[in-house]
Amino acid sequence: MSVYRLGSLRIIDLTKPLDPQTESRRCQLHRFRTDDPIPDFHTHMDITSHLGTHVECPYHHHEDWPDVASIPLTSFMGRGVYVNFDDLAPNSYITPDALERHCRGLLKADDVIILDSPYRIPPFTEKTNTEEDKRLFVNRETAIWLRDKKVKCVGFGNGVSIENNNEDVSAFHDVLMAENILFLEVLNNLELLERNVFFISYTPLFIKGLDSSPVRAYVIEGLAEFS
Repeated sequence: MSVYRLGSLRIIDLTKPLDPQTESRRCQLHRFRTDDPIPDFHTHMDITSHLGTHVECPYHHHEDWPDVASIPLTSFMGRGVYVNFDDLAPNSYITPDALERHCRGLLKADDVIILDSPYRIPPFTEKTNTEEDKRLFVNRETAIWLRDKKVKCVGFGNGVSIENNNEDVSAFHDVLMAENILFLEVLNNLELLERNVFFISYTPLFIKGLDSSPVRAYVIEGLAEFS
């Protein structure tokens, strides 16, 4: 299940499910009995910080920038805005003009913005940068617009590429992470959203020195304060 009901609220799970048997990125579990007086099981987890649906903090991009444990908890939740750029050509850039057109009167300071398009393929796979990959691109100009709007996190649906080339991707990180703006990557089930404004949460593991972390990302539709 990806959609849940909690009273009048609608909860949508945006998390990529992970299976150590099939996951291409580092993901191994070692389960063992403790042999304590009360016998039970523990699990050693051998995983990468950029596994599945994950949040990236500035420490990912620069040695002197904040890690996961240095970011306030409120940076990992808040008002979310979903933007589907369904009027842009395949393999085109999300320009400031396109952002202005889609976000005018919708986006507020301290929001989490999720960028998407109809050209969806799974990210970071063998399909990346092939003829089948028609996703939209981001670059420095995209990042400057988002920075100036003072968003606190940029999320990516499967319709937007952040793997197209090193120049664009590096500049996008440079501009936004310098302002402690987070990235939320590999989001699933965005097509299940019924609203484009909602509450969103994506809390990482609280580990000092961690650059990024897998998260359980979810949306709550119907909270009055986040509608």
